[in-house]
Amino acid sequence: MGRVYKFYDSGQLYFVSFSVVRWIDVFVREQYCEIIVDALKYCIKHKGLELYAWCIMPSHIHLIISSEKEKLSDIMRDLKKFTSKAIIEAIKNNMKESRREWMLWMFEREGKRNPNNKEFQFWQQDNHPIELSTFEMLEQRLNYLHNNPVMSGFVEEASYWKYSSAIDYCGGKGRIRIINALY
Repeated sequence: MGRVYKFYDSGQLYFVSFSVVRWIDVFVREQYCEIIVDALKYCIKHKGLELYAWCIMPSHIHLIISSEKEKLSDIMRDLKKFTSKAIIEAIKNNMKESRREWMLWMFEREGKRNPNNKEFQFWQQDNHPIELSTFEMLEQRLNYLHNNPVMSGFVEEASYWKYSSAIDYCGGKGRIRIINALY
């Protein structure tokens, strides 16, 4: 049975969410968040990713994206493949990581359950892309994305969350250059 959620037209805006297997809260460490930030910057520069909004939560990521150059499914595949290998390697090499053995065990366990993997599985298989075909959908997903850290109780204001484009929408300069704010 095919997946309901697909990228149909890469030139359209999509809200995309993807999660770490078992919702493991890997992104509580800056080192792992920086791998995501660098990978997004690389995809913008070299793969034609157009990033309009983003937010890294402890166990998942939200993006609003499009691409006029490459298929979004290919960009997402490459982004997830690269970041999964880089983050697992970073965990392996981080002797100060208190949950290192447990996380590696969990990722290996999930990898063995999935015939598509050789060893580890870091990301859940799906991306859950939703085409933002109306302004109302765009506004709702953008607000959800930026307010996710507020609703989770991590910060009082969306623009205080370091790993988000909320600061860009408040007139500041965030960590990743995004396409001009959507409004």
